[in-house]
Amino acid sequence: MKSHKFISWNVNGIRAALGKGLGEYFAAQSPDFLCLQEVKAEPHQVDEKLLPDGYHVFWNPARRRGYSGVATFSRHKPVNVITGMDRPEHDQEGRVMTLEMDDYYLVNVYTPNSQNELARLDYRVNEWDVAFREFVSVLYRAKPVIFCGDLNVAHQEIDLANPKSNRRNAGFTDEERESFTRLLEQGFVDTFRAAEPAPGHYTWWSYRGQARARNVGWRIDYFCVSEPLHSNVSASVIHPDIAGSDHCPIELRLSIR
Repeated sequence: MKSHKFISWNVNGIRAALGKGLGEYFAAQSPDFLCLQEVKAEPHQVDEKLLPDGYHVFWNPARRRGYSGVATFSRHKPVNVITGMDRPEHDQEGRVMTLEMDDYYLVNVYTPNSQNELARLDYRVNEWDVAFREFVSVLYRAKPVIFCGDLNVAHQEIDLANPKSNRRNAGFTDEERESFTRLLEQGFVDTFRAAEPAPGHYTWWSYRGQARARNVGWRIDYFCVSEPLHSNVSASVIHPDIAGSDHCPIELRLSIR
């Protein structure tokens, strides 16, 4: 068994993040896998010289330019790469990228935000979440699954600084929280919360009101693994000291053959 290092980060624009130290952070960390969300770019728009060598790189940009999109960097050549969920009605926004490895699947996901006044709540909970749940459940029947990224939900009150005042805000509605519970009930473990029961750990902060400096945040970025893999997890941590985005990176260490 060999320990592999996975990092996930919503960079809120890869080109902006490269100007704020993403390339240096990536090189210093040297992960086996780096999963980025909200890259807001197509491959030809990114200067590859600003990124470390030695990685297989896979992109799923949104049809709409400058919006959404995910990218996955892997030191290990995958068996197969699956772009999207094979659901055209959901795959226009570049939100899912899956690497099939020998013994597991790695799914990089950027879940839609329910938006102001919950304009997309019904779509997000009753269409997108259902499709994603079905997608990872089908994968799980073949081999274990790791999924990571910005899931755009604070699952429990402990996962945000001000639960009472955010009760019906996007990311903390009862519907979104219950939907995430149903996802975990498919046989997945929220690795950070399984390891850390204490409050005060967040992955996203508003740019307003010095929220990050005051640690008034939300934990909406996750590494989840199918239950058979959980015993192989040696670390699941958040890196709030890393700037460059309104989100911070999260890390998983997992022993794999």
